[in-house]
Amino acid sequence: MTVFLKRVLITGSVIARLLQPQVTWEDISSSAMASSAHISRVRSLYKRILMLHRFMPIDLRALGDQYVKDEFRRHKSASPEEVKLFMKEWEDYKDTLQAQMLEAAGNKKLLFGSDLSEQKLQDFQDDQIGQLYELMLESTKPSRQFHLQEDHPPK
Repeated sequence: MTVFLKRVLITGSVIARLLQPQVTWEDISSSAMASSAHISRVRSLYKRILMLHRFMPIDLRALGDQYVKDEFRRHKSASPEEVKLFMKEWEDYKDTLQAQMLEAAGNKKLLFGSDLSEQKLQDFQDDQIGQLYELMLESTKPSRQFHLQEDHPPK
């Protein structure tokens, strides 16, 4: 979405709010700033996760990048409650991945992920359980869907 289009959308929402009774400029200003801050926070988290994926084996990176992109797209129109939970879970993922990267900095063998608690599994919806199962199958395949080779320096 271009900067111009974003400004048009924000301007349109400002005009719509002005037409409502008893709306002040302060309300509009704080709403636009909150929206802008939220977009910035989501974008920053998204970029940080993709950056951390660069340190993963190439097949896991490709799988992880595609999953992250799909999930962030899927939640663009989520309710505020879902967005809050979504952001918390992805922040936790980023923190876990970052800690695992730092922990394994000197090692040749990198281990990723963590076990899900029984409570977290019970909180999942049916479609999320299905997604988790598909992700587990894809990530444990001996012959993964992605046949990518890492770049090696020329000899």
